[in-house]
Amino acid sequence: MEEFEEKFSQIASIIGDKSRSVILWNLLDGRAHTATELATSANISLQSASNHLAKMIKSNILSVEKQGRHRYFKYANAEVAQVIESMASLVPLHKEFKKIKTPKLNDFTYARTCYDHLAGSVGVKITNSLLDNKIIEISGKDYEVTLSGKKWFSKMGLNINIIKLQKRSFAHQCLDWSERKHHIAGALGASLLDIMIKKDWIRKKKNSREVIITSFGKMELNNRLNIEI
Repeated sequence: MEEFEEKFSQIASIIGDKSRSVILWNLLDGRAHTATELATSANISLQSASNHLAKMIKSNILSVEKQGRHRYFKYANAEVAQVIESMASLVPLHKEFKKIKTPKLNDFTYARTCYDHLAGSVGVKITNSLLDNKIIEISGKDYEVTLSGKKWFSKMGLNINIIKLQKRSFAHQCLDWSERKHHIAGALGASLLDIMIKKDWIRKKKNSREVIITSFGKMELNNRLNIEI
């Protein structure tokens, strides 16, 4: 137990550093970044960023991949992203922020990516509608797809049996830091976002985690899930 507590304390200490926490937050866009890009995001020197990155790689929080002359850093696994997003829900929201009922279309809280799945107000609405329409159901902290849900996803072009073969969480609850409600994450959440992008329901904004719901996407979401966006 003492060994576990020591390792837990080390991980908490690494994540708790201000510069490292900013780096981890910026990696939530799901892309791999160079040390220079991450240094700029954290407003620190390249040497300092390299030291921070080395510590996080050693602790299996980040991984690095070399491509040509550059080295790209990203989360070691999807579980790290889940922890970072969940931590954000502990941050108290300002009264002014709480008053926001209908964020603007390009607002970060309205529709954004959380690592590799959809988050924000739209992400939560889609998840709730999937539950209301009995396409998915809650199982502990995870989601399971119902028999009718398999047919629904099949019409979307997604094969649930194939998605389950991925070596990662199939579908779990991810606490949305701005909505304070759950959206769907895991392999299913990532596949759903990917197919909506391919179908042009959603478009990613360049160099941002914000996404745009297209007019076609709004119509399809209304037709298939009875959601008003």
